[in-house]
Parts: sequence; C-alpha cells; structure tokens
Amino acid sequence: MLSAAHRAIVTATVPILEKSGEALTRHFYPILFRDHPAVLPYFNQAHQGSGMQPRALANAVLMYAKNIDRLDALGPLVGRIVSKHVSLDILPEHYPMVGSSLLLAIREVLGADVATDAVIEAWGAAYGQLAGMLAGAEAQAYQAQAAAPGGWNGVRRFVVAATRRESDEITSFLFRAEDGGPVAGFRPGQYLGIRAVIDGVEQRRNYSLSAPPDGRTYQISVKREPGGKMSNHLHDAVGEGSMVELLPPSGEFVLAESDRPVVFITGGVGITPTLPMLAAALDSGRDVHFIHAARHGGVHAFRDHVEALARLHPRLHRHYVYAEDRGHVAPHAVGLLDSARLAAWLPATRDVDTYFLGPQPFMRAVRQSLRELGVPPAQTHYEFFGPAGALD
Repeated sequence: MLSAAHRAIVTATVPILEKSGEALTRHFYPILFRDHPAVLPYFNQAHQGSGMQPRALANAVLMYAKNIDRLDALGPLVGRIVSKHVSLDILPEHYPMVGSSLLLAIREVLGADVATDAVIEAWGAAYGQLAGMLAGAEAQAYQAQAAAPGGWNGVRRFVVAATRRESDEITSFLFRAEDGGPVAGFRPGQYLGIRAVIDGVEQRRNYSLSAPPDGRTYQISVKREPGGKMSNHLHDAVGEGSMVELLPPSGEFVLAESDRPVVFITGGVGITPTLPMLAAALDSGRDVHFIHAARHGGVHAFRDHVEALARLHPRLHRHYVYAEDRGHVAPHAVGLLDSARLAAWLPATRDVDTYFLGPQPFMRAVRQSLRELGVPPAQTHYEFFGPAGALD
C-alpha cells in the first residue's frame, strides 16, 4: 500500500527525475531486456536507438511522481498508455518484470546514497499503485473488446484480401477474418496491433486504420521505413492471400462529436488515421477543411480519394502543400506549411476542432501556428506515431 510517507518520498525525488530521468530510463531498458527477454516483442527497437522510448517513459514517470497525490491531473496520459498496452496485449504478468527492472535501475543510476532502502520501498509501492491502476483499466478494456460484436482478445488470424499501392512509399493492406466472421467496429482514428515473426523474432506494432469500419474488414496503410522491421516485412513478404495475426482496435485519438467546423492537418503518412475521421465528419454534415503536406506529389497518398470525396461533398475544402514540386500533380502551394498558409486555409472562424498528425517537427510547428492564429488549445487534438513525446 502506498502510504503518506511513501508519497512524500516520491514527491521529494521529482527534482532528481527532472535532472536524471532520461538517464534512468536509458539504463532501465537494457536491464529489462536482459532479465526478461520475453517482453522484447512489445518494444520497437528503433525507438530505443533513437531515444524516443526512454524519453517518453521518463516523461511519464515524472508526470506520475509530480501528480501522485492527484492522479486525476494526469488527464489523457493514462488513457493513451492503456490503449497502447491493450493494442499490444500487455498482460498483468508483465508488470512485475517492469517493476523489478525499474527499481534496479533506480538503485544503480542514483546510487546507494540517494536510492536508499526507504526510496526503493517508496518507489516500489508507487509502482505497485500505478501497475494496479493500469492493469485494472486494461482488464476492463479487454472485457469490452471480447464482448463487442465481432470482438476478440489476443491475436486473431486474418487473410490479406487485397493490397493497393497508394504512393511511392505507402501501401494499403485489406484484411478479412480467416474464419469468415464479423469483426469488431472501431472509432475513426483508432489503430490495431499486428504480430509477426520476422527472421525468427517476434515483432508487434500498431498501425492506424485507414478506412471506415464496415464490420467485415480492416484496412491499414503502411509507409516503408528505412530499416523498419515490420514495414519492410509487410511491403516485401505480405501479399494477397497471406495470413496475418491482428489484435483488436484501440486508441484515444478519435473524432469527437461536435457541430463545429473540423480541420484535419496532416503530414506524410500522418494522413492515415484521419481518413475514417474525414468520412465520419462528412457524413455528419460538418464543414471540413483538409490540409495535407507532403515532400512531393510522388509520396502524396490518397490524393485521388480525397478529391473524389470533394466532388461528392461541397462542404469539403482541401489544400495541399509540397516541399517541392516535381511535376507529378500540382499542389496548392510549394514550400512548408507555415502560419501564413494556415491562416489562409483555415475557415474564417477560429471556433473549430483541429486534428493534426505527422512527423514531430511538423506537429510542433502546426501546434505553434494554431496557437498564434487563435484556435482554442482545448479544441486541438494530436497523436504520436510511436512513443508520445513533447511538442513544447
């Protein structure tokens, strides 16, 4: 049980975490993988090498320590963690592995003078509280997934019904359940998990669902990433008729109900989760402004799809900006998506709901521009591909 004394000790360690949190988490992951190799498939090793995963964990640990007396202040952070865990099929037995490795990392990084027995005991109790909270929320999510029409838990076998090349880099994969049964619905913007054994090593990844729910199929659209284990496997080894193992849809980046105009701002493959959101927004009769940035026309996926929707829906206003014009198809502007272009392409009112997704520098610039242009921060929504980072 987390006592008042434990809370006081954890709170007192906040300055240490602010200074050494990332060093701590960088030390933690090798311990976890060394002592508990069974968890390796749940982690994208590219995010380890880039530092994204350690930074994300350091931020989450710091936020937890800062708010240990008022966990409701963590807001959507808990929901995002739960959704990501559920999409990968994280189970209660995984938490003790993480906990023991985290405490060992605290002891080794901070040293015995700082990481005293009392500090280790306090953090053990704090971690136990957090693990219990997450595992409880995940159990509820798993129950809901299994109870949903067409739902399931764990992996389910699917057949690749079709593939389609969307751009020079992106290919779509359409999946149908091997057993021929219905599949669970999802909220536009969510993602699903995929499991594969590549070169004898199990890998798990999340990919956004890129077509509206129909109760029979799922579609993901995958960019080939240099060195990407799963993306290259899908592009090179998975074709029509292939078998894949999928985990149920999950995710918190979803289209909220509203009658305000909605603005989607995407960069590169960030377009994928907004496609089901776009369809839902148009079906609801909302004014929609769709702004997409790409390096050039050859890598601009789904342009024809959005253009077809625009011909059917006069309320859809779309704008494309390319970093360079290589003559494939003409954009509305050439260069970067800056505040001036956003100001020209946003609706006259700033009382809008905005959803943006793309590379982190792109998202950082978009968020700053929206602030400068007076879009209410509470009405701006974004998600990270991979571990959550900080845009400030």
